[in-house]
Amino acid sequence: MSESVPITPDRLWAPWRVSYIKQADPPSGCIFCDFPKEMDDEKHLIVHRGETAFVIMNRYPYNNGHLMVVPYRHTAELGDLNDSELLEMMQLVRQAQSALSATMAPHGYNVGMNLGRVAGAGIDTHLHVHVVPRWNGDTNFMPVIGGTKVISEALEQSWKLLKEAFDHH
Repeated sequence: MSESVPITPDRLWAPWRVSYIKQADPPSGCIFCDFPKEMDDEKHLIVHRGETAFVIMNRYPYNNGHLMVVPYRHTAELGDLNDSELLEMMQLVRQAQSALSATMAPHGYNVGMNLGRVAGAGIDTHLHVHVVPRWNGDTNFMPVIGGTKVISEALEQSWKLLKEAFDHH
């Protein structure tokens, strides 16, 4: 039997992320470059492809429906993006919010970027914008502190709903 972990305000408790943290053999290369090339959007949870950027679900979400808007071009520097990339990324953030509102009816959103490992970027070599839906009574986004998180819908089901919402936009 596993030892019970007390839930306290100073303990980060996101057990679904453990498979990401403990990867014995993390993927080589860049998932944000490799996944779109494989053309298997359902497998990689890509819900929308634009011209210069795409929208992908976070496989290790902080909340149900956690999306990321990612440029196809590999860069960690915001200053490297051209105006077309910046514009499309912000348009996709807006579209992501609309799709999440239509499918999950959150009460609010956190939208932001973690630029660099020290700023909290899990993948710090390819910038991306997080779009995290929020509900009254959920835990704090930066950082996720407090009680156990419950992801109430399978990623595959969320992908289907969000993909349909993006396709009908």
